[in-house]
Amino acid sequence: MRFINCCLFAALLAGPAFGAETKLVASKPLVWRDFLGVNAHFLWFSPQQAAQQMDRLRDLGLEWTRVDLHWDRHEAKENEYLFKPIDHVVDALKEKQLKSVFYLVGSAPFASSAPASASNKDQYPPKDNEVFAKRMGMLAHRYPSVDAWQIWNEPNLPSFWQPAENAADYGRLLQSSVRVLKQVAPGKPVVMAGMAYYSQMPVRKGLMLEELGKMGALGLGAVVAYHPYSQAPEGDEVKARDFILRTKEINQRLRTMKVPGIWATEWGWSSYAGPEEEQNIIGEAGQADYLLRRLVLMSVADFDRIFLFALSDLDSRAGVRDRSYGLLNLQGKPKPAYTALARFLNITGPRLLPDDSPVYKATLDGLYSVAWKKPDGTHLWMFWANQPGKLELAISGEITLHQPLSGLKTPLKSSTLAVTRQLQILEWR
Repeated sequence: MRFINCCLFAALLAGPAFGAETKLVASKPLVWRDFLGVNAHFLWFSPQQAAQQMDRLRDLGLEWTRVDLHWDRHEAKENEYLFKPIDHVVDALKEKQLKSVFYLVGSAPFASSAPASASNKDQYPPKDNEVFAKRMGMLAHRYPSVDAWQIWNEPNLPSFWQPAENAADYGRLLQSSVRVLKQVAPGKPVVMAGMAYYSQMPVRKGLMLEELGKMGALGLGAVVAYHPYSQAPEGDEVKARDFILRTKEINQRLRTMKVPGIWATEWGWSSYAGPEEEQNIIGEAGQADYLLRRLVLMSVADFDRIFLFALSDLDSRAGVRDRSYGLLNLQGKPKPAYTALARFLNITGPRLLPDDSPVYKATLDGLYSVAWKKPDGTHLWMFWANQPGKLELAISGEITLHQPLSGLKTPLKSSTLAVTRQLQILEWR
């Protein structure tokens, strides 16, 4: 089975017309604490700050974190390891009963394939895959409470794999590391690197997932991961709904290959104020809005686990855009995105079951519709549209309208419902 190429993407994007309704149906139950995790840069912060961030995650009713380990920072000189900061994080996660996937990325200076004159040796792959695999095995042995291990990050981008992305080279690194990790930590998920976007390779062209599939590297027993970032929740081309179409096609093809799992190990938006860098400027209110809409879409997109980027904002060591992806600010205080997510999870409860949408009549520009129900039988209908409009409901009884962005909760007193660009949720029995 081959993955979609650029031409097939073009065919997919010629899908439903802009004015058409997008009614998405869940295929399996959803438990938020198992499904939704958050990327956390705990090693950027003091142990006290990291512990506070963990508490805020627990307050949401969530428990999965994805934590970055940079090889060059923890072994700047061969066999001289800086374990203490990692020890603090792992111990705190264990104490607070949080689950984690740790990923190792960036070559240590002594192990890098970079030219001697290069100042960015960590951005080059290791010259010996077995050395990298041995380090991953050592970490898995030292930290048995870590729940999963991920091998590198976004190797389909030159910025993480200098001088240019190379599927064959990453495939060999993956093979060595999977072998070692399955020996050292049998039974724990091993996760291949999260591919940026849909695994496009900007220099060599094509899709890295497709190339890895040709090599047989998707049959090594590793969870497949990618990072479906886009300008808007519905995709880079909202009229084409390209996020929905691309994830559906990729995930269906991965399922036919019987991979052990499909994770989105990064997704999200920065609330940065500019200057503009790749992502449009949307601010803190836009970040909250986009997060909720994408979360609803991802809940029915056949992922096994997803990790929002990120739990906390970062300081000036990160780039301007990268500093502001957090649910929390640098002081650990909730941003609007955190508050909106907390409201959303409070409305839905911890577990959801597939459901049918209510009966309605609408002539709206790009209506999105997702239906769930709680285990007690309470119905939840989540909806928004590309352009504001109205629809007529054919349901009756006590109906509550939730607006998780604002926190408003009002009884619905009319069969006519105003639809906005933001997520709203109807609740009824």
